[in-house]
Amino acid sequence: MNETLERWSTRRAFILAVTGAAVGLGNIWRFPYITGENGGAAFLLLYVAFVLLLGLPVMMAEILIGRAGRRSPMQSLGHLAGQAGASRHWRWLGLFGAFTVFCILSFYSVVSGWSIEFLVAAVNGDFVGRSAAEIGAGFDAFLADPGRMTFNHTLFLMMTMLVVAAGVAKGLEKLNNLLMPMLYLLLLVLAGYAATTEGFGPALAWLFLPDLSAVTPMVMLQAMGHAFFTLAVGACALMAYGAYMPDHQSLPRAAVSVAVLDVTVALLAGIAIFSVVFAQGMDPGEGPGLMFVTLPVAFAELPGGPLWLSLFFLLLLLATWTSSINLAEPMVATLQGWGLRRGPAAAVVGLAVWGLGMLSVLSFSSLAETRVLFGMNPFELVSTIPPEIFLPLGGLLIAIFAAWVMPEEATLRALDAGPNGFRAWRALVRWVSIPLTLVVLLAGLI
Repeated sequence: MNETLERWSTRRAFILAVTGAAVGLGNIWRFPYITGENGGAAFLLLYVAFVLLLGLPVMMAEILIGRAGRRSPMQSLGHLAGQAGASRHWRWLGLFGAFTVFCILSFYSVVSGWSIEFLVAAVNGDFVGRSAAEIGAGFDAFLADPGRMTFNHTLFLMMTMLVVAAGVAKGLEKLNNLLMPMLYLLLLVLAGYAATTEGFGPALAWLFLPDLSAVTPMVMLQAMGHAFFTLAVGACALMAYGAYMPDHQSLPRAAVSVAVLDVTVALLAGIAIFSVVFAQGMDPGEGPGLMFVTLPVAFAELPGGPLWLSLFFLLLLLATWTSSINLAEPMVATLQGWGLRRGPAAAVVGLAVWGLGMLSVLSFSSLAETRVLFGMNPFELVSTIPPEIFLPLGGLLIAIFAAWVMPEEATLRALDAGPNGFRAWRALVRWVSIPLTLVVLLAGLI
């Protein structure tokens, strides 16, 4: 495959695209509840530190491989390995990344479909006057209904693949340029509303005044893992985006911008969520149910609650939509590298992901008692093994390839940080990021 001719039209478009890839369920669903479970500000402090030491350097490694190769992930890895005189078997890392995102998108689409269901329910005012037990029972009934689950899964996946099929400039870039500013506007509006509630002060104190006694080895591992996952690294998806990066753009500056925007989304979402939770005297450590059970109850009891809850689930839908497009792109790029045109490649990927996703849909009803591997049903398997094992393994191999295998001249040129910046980045990846990624991987295996 020759070098791709597609490019992001501007530097801003690239930053918004990578930010859209990074911002998703991890920021708006996982960050609040995992922060709640791990002591608030102490976890936040560690999370930001590990974003700088782990997530950011590995993200730069992944993007620069795509930028240096200017091909699909699989083709870029093979091409650069050949230039370095290394084994061309490195190209299989691109296929492993595509398989990883194939598994992740299959359940991600199902979970994102929940946000569609809750958005419609919030707009209709269905949560008003209902207790946590009633909302929880309604959620359980929805999960057990394969018809409604299938409809939402199918609708969300169609929304995703139609954008990917349209291409970089007409699809991905246009959507990101529209949705990312809208997402930040919604976040600012929700954070502004949170400032009017009684829980705003306690939420700020809980998020930004750390109790260092809450720091434990497990909290550190959780912070390390979330810092890795939040920037969407490890599946060669950002490698595909890097192939479309403009020629004259500083990669470190762009990557830092993405990291700041990504962490900002998590912080604003946390402020909005915990202000409402504290205003109602609820427990911030409610776990995964915080989003789909606790928040509807909390918002419903506040003035204008249905409106604000509707905006929140709209925000969640927009974030998961931009993120799912990122998950689909490397699979489509891989098929394009094998000679398939973008439209048919998107259709093949969409149908395959839909089929695997149906196993996750049925895991809450007819397949609920089916154990596939390690005592897990299909949904538990694809939502656990790929994110917790495949992603850190992919990230580890990407970091090793970029810092140890790639031709130094190609790496220096793609990083575009000057000789001193290159040496600092390479040392950080080799002696800090790679060992930390290995810890994340081992934690997932234990």
